[in-house]
Amino acid sequence: MKLFSTKQISELDKYTIENEPIADIDLMERAATQITNWWVQKFSTEQKIIAFAGAGNNGGDALAIVRQLAELDYVCEIYLLDLGKDIKSSPAINWQRLLKQSKVKLSKITSKNEFPKINNGDVILDGMFGSGLTRALEGFPAEIINQINQLKNTVVSIDIPSGLKGEDNTENIPENIIKADFTLTFQFPKISFLFAENEKYVGNWEMLPIGLHPDGIAKIPTDYFFIEKADIHQILPKRSQFAHKGTFGHALLIAGSYGKMGAAILASKACLRAGVGLLTSHVPRLGYSIIQTAVPEAMASVDQHDSMFTEFPDLKTFSAIGIGPGLNQKHNSCSGLCSLLEASKVPLVIDADALNILSENKDWLEKLPENSILTPHPGEFRRLVSETKDSFENIQKQIQFSKKYKVVIVLKGAFTSISTPEGKLFFNSTGNPGMATAGSGDILTGIILGLLAQGFSSKEAALAGVFLHGMAGDFAAQEKSEFSLIARDLIDYLGKSFLTMNTDSTK
Repeated sequence: MKLFSTKQISELDKYTIENEPIADIDLMERAATQITNWWVQKFSTEQKIIAFAGAGNNGGDALAIVRQLAELDYVCEIYLLDLGKDIKSSPAINWQRLLKQSKVKLSKITSKNEFPKINNGDVILDGMFGSGLTRALEGFPAEIINQINQLKNTVVSIDIPSGLKGEDNTENIPENIIKADFTLTFQFPKISFLFAENEKYVGNWEMLPIGLHPDGIAKIPTDYFFIEKADIHQILPKRSQFAHKGTFGHALLIAGSYGKMGAAILASKACLRAGVGLLTSHVPRLGYSIIQTAVPEAMASVDQHDSMFTEFPDLKTFSAIGIGPGLNQKHNSCSGLCSLLEASKVPLVIDADALNILSENKDWLEKLPENSILTPHPGEFRRLVSETKDSFENIQKQIQFSKKYKVVIVLKGAFTSISTPEGKLFFNSTGNPGMATAGSGDILTGIILGLLAQGFSSKEAALAGVFLHGMAGDFAAQEKSEFSLIARDLIDYLGKSFLTMNTDSTK
């Protein structure tokens, strides 16, 4: 799915109006109907609706929704923020329709002193400011938002919480943004919905289709995307019945140190479950019996050092190399990583302590083999690129880093973002908070390494690896709960993720 800026969505609205063709008022009615249909499934007619509307299209949506709900016997009141400008166009038409309907209490308010009485159980509908907002809210509108945020009533925002901007909120005023329980957005999520710091404003968000023109969606360019199941299904090939283990690549995984052999085990098992033909796990000497016993399917390469990584085997036979899980950052391991960067002729998957070593030796970044995949969590990413103000600045630096060093960055978290050397950014749609547990990242490294070794491009391995990792987490959470999920559950459910993709009806 393409993701668009708020300016592009406005262009798409205009394209739909001109080319469907459809009148603006009718497109507004279509959008309102989607929210009305959602509303009747969620709230009873016993719950009064208190709606706050602005003079723009977001307010016009609110007026239309309230009129439709009033026809379904909901008790509604609407308060139009009077900022000294007359409402025009479609919002004005909807105001007149409400006057004619005569079922809704209509009021215009000009100060916080006119804030209405809201009872427990009333539901607040936020339609004050939409995605066209270009600056932080202040004054009277901000005072109304502050009063709403002090209440315990359920708040439903239309398209976007009032005060929140669709992309960059770096210069916004946090306390002047509505804190919604539900945000019902039209057609596409706003990019700012995918950032952790905005969760408290957006709440639970849902996409409601309003029939924006498919030709317009296809024509408008974007560098942002939202990964869906059909995208990954297209990446995964059907295996030939004449295939053999040599067909599916040979991966080298460099992992583990004294006290951290669990990371090597998890990453090795995940790599094998991801379908690699052959896996060699390079571990410290004291880890030999551990890896051979815990992962009998893997071949063991043993380091000369008892407790840490210092060297690597001949690289000629490997189609992909992964390094980092449980590694440590001792001097000898640092030297080993530097030598590996210089010697490797294939892309690397770099995680955990290997990333931390890179962050302490940034001149080595120039040595990264093209199309390598780096998988930092937020802390590792900050150490790699410097501190950032917020998630929007994070993804800008992520994209710049990928372009500069010609690598793929997998920035882990909710809606994990994947950037490519071409400057594209993909947000993942699978996964859950239960995956925030020790070892989860080691498993992702193993999955991506296994796919990369099979001949997937770096972009494909990252996208599919992240999606399947998240899907396994979702299956595990359904059975185990988010609270009880542990990393090895993800390995257990990875096969189900592949099976779901292979039996997908999109074939």
